[in-house]
Amino acid sequence: MYPIADKMHPKKVSIIGFGRFGELLAKILSKDFEVQVFDIKDKRKKAKELGVNFVDLKDIFNAKNIFYSVPISKLEIVVKKTKEFVVPGHTIFDVCSVKVHPKRIFSRYLRETGADLILSHPMFGPDSAREGLRGLRIVIYNLKAKKRVFDFWKNYFKKLGLKVVEMTPENHDRLAAFSQGVTHYIGRVLEDMRLKNTPIDTKGFETLMKIVDQTCNDTWQLFYDLQVFNPFTKVMRITLARSLNKIYQKLLPGRVGPQHLHVGVGVGAKNLIIGIQGGRGSFNEEACNFYCRTRNIKNYKIKYLYTSESVLKVLHQGEIDRGQFAIQNAIGGTVKETVEALSQYNCKIIEEFEIVINHCLLARPDMEIKKIKEIMSHPHALSQCKVTLKRKYPDKKLVSGKGNLIDQAKAAQYLAQGKIPKNTAILAPEICAKLYNLKILDKGLQDLKDNYTSFLFVKRR
Repeated sequence: MYPIADKMHPKKVSIIGFGRFGELLAKILSKDFEVQVFDIKDKRKKAKELGVNFVDLKDIFNAKNIFYSVPISKLEIVVKKTKEFVVPGHTIFDVCSVKVHPKRIFSRYLRETGADLILSHPMFGPDSAREGLRGLRIVIYNLKAKKRVFDFWKNYFKKLGLKVVEMTPENHDRLAAFSQGVTHYIGRVLEDMRLKNTPIDTKGFETLMKIVDQTCNDTWQLFYDLQVFNPFTKVMRITLARSLNKIYQKLLPGRVGPQHLHVGVGVGAKNLIIGIQGGRGSFNEEACNFYCRTRNIKNYKIKYLYTSESVLKVLHQGEIDRGQFAIQNAIGGTVKETVEALSQYNCKIIEEFEIVINHCLLARPDMEIKKIKEIMSHPHALSQCKVTLKRKYPDKKLVSGKGNLIDQAKAAQYLAQGKIPKNTAILAPEICAKLYNLKILDKGLQDLKDNYTSFLFVKRR
């Protein structure tokens, strides 16, 4: 086995991992120690530039002091691979930005080696240390080291001008999640927004851009590891999202007053704006009117949005107060369009209710059934009439509308306006015949007599 304790060089420091921070660490330590480095990539040229030695992994452990400067997600793999070389007399450090994770790894693989184990988090990087180390922080924790060894390094870091903070790994991660974690998260969000400097930047905006520079120069792997390997960052992200949503909510139009926060509208209140999945004459409009009538909602206006996704998107943006869309039918089952929309947006369900749906076949006044080539409607409506249509009109092609034409009422309107071929019939509510001057070719085409459809009445969460 190598190395043996009496061949270690006390003034020699080894660094495993020669990325951006490994390079910085080598620069810092090389002023006081003989530094040697190892990386899975051949970085001899860079090591030579910095005046340090690039060595093979087998030679790393002839130094007394070993720093693991590898990605957080790779630490366990590297420690497990090299644990057989760690012996009494070694002082082993990590420099991870999380501490509970390396504590677990060092305790599992290195505690019985007899080596001194110190956890550290230098709370700076190549960007933040450009002006020097004075005043910057380093967190350290004595996991299993002799007092004289731990005190040596604590005093050494202080001599470098660093503020040394002794802290347990658990407390570190709890605090870091809401300091470092949130800073890196906001930095990535701002980068994703593609913010650019302008001629009228404020000091505050310049500070935000510095955050982007400091956090996004690091690898995505570091950011990912910071978020995943700190057990407290999940709570941070949830809290941040909740706060962002809360502030967003305060900027929404104040149409809905305290007297009708649930569903109704009080005396003197402004109109409740309800966005619905359908258009004028749709079953969604019928359902909305039914709901408001039976819940004593008197002052309301309907905004026709045609699709579930549009309803939820506009609700999220604060342009409507409430949303409504179909969720399930007695024959057709769950409305796929709605399920897909709900997977993209959050909302709070106020109530689920149902009405009976009766489908009619509508055509232009100058068209007879024998001239009809295809029947267009919402795919869910077609499924509700599948058996009946096949039995009565086996020669007609069934077509689902695209875009806003997925709405039956909108398709009926387009047919009347000549925007759809005249040899098309629309499966739609009976009222659309009157609204759009269409002829009723057939009624009651649903396969089930009591063709109930359930709707959701929702508000922004």
